[in-house]
Parts: sequence; C-alpha cells; structure tokens
Amino acid sequence: MRDSQIADLLRPLLAEFDLELEAVEVIPAGKRRLVRVVVDGDGPDGTGPLLDDIAEASKSLSAALDRADVTGSSAYTLEVSSRGVTRPLVEPRHWRRNVGRLVEVRTHEGRTISGRIVSTAEEAAVLEVDRVRTAVPFTDVATALVQVEFNRSAGRED
Repeated sequence: MRDSQIADLLRPLLAEFDLELEAVEVIPAGKRRLVRVVVDGDGPDGTGPLLDDIAEASKSLSAALDRADVTGSSAYTLEVSSRGVTRPLVEPRHWRRNVGRLVEVRTHEGRTISGRIVSTAEEAAVLEVDRVRTAVPFTDVATALVQVEFNRSAGRED
C-alpha cells in the first residue's frame, strides 16, 4: 500500500467535493493500518471546508478504497480531516484561507514576525504588525504557523 497510489485514487474523488488533497499517510497500527487523509478547500466562505463536506467526502473515499483494493488484504481505519492550525502555511492558498488570523513567521534569515494576515497575493502576504502593514514575500518564509487565539472577539479591530 503506497501513499502515492492512494493519493492518485483519492484526488479526483475529493475534487468532486471541491476539496484538495494535502497529505496521505499510512501508519501501521498492529494488524490494521491507519490511512490518514488531510484535505483542504475553500468552503462556502473561502476559509476552508465545512465538517459536513469532509464527512460526505469520507464516505466516498472509504467506498473507493474498498473497491480499488489499494490497501491490500489488510484491514484499515480511514481518518479524514482538514489541515487544522497545526500544519504550516506553505501555499498561497493556505495564506488566503487564513486572512484575518494571527500568524508567526520565521524567515530564512532567522527573523520572527508575528502579525495578522491582512491580504495575500500570489507572491506575498501582507501582515499587520503593531498596526503597521508589512509585505512578507513567500520566498522569505522558512515556516509560518497560525496562532490559536482563545479570547479574540469577532470583528475586533486591534
């Protein structure tokens, strides 16, 4: 069971649900295997897929995996989830889907920039850092992670 075979099978099915395949991992778990599939998409408001969309896609993926027999004779557990906030922002679409969120960026030069994503383009994101807007070219970014905020009120203009 190769991750690439599974990915090739799942990509067109996910496209039917307006979802994109981010990652496939096959992890041995005793006699079974865990097939972990990470998806992303715009969703109705452009900020990511809805849980209902992922649930519907999961049913289709499970049926396709059973029919294609890419898992061999091994029993498996399918886990389908969205990217969540723990995965780094890598593609411009990841940045676009997180406009308005706080992000911590580490540059290739070793600088750390923390700010709110104001807007994005194909080459860079604009962050608001201490009330100043700063363009951050994607080519300068070593890693970028969304920061979880528990007490930010909706619509607050800090």
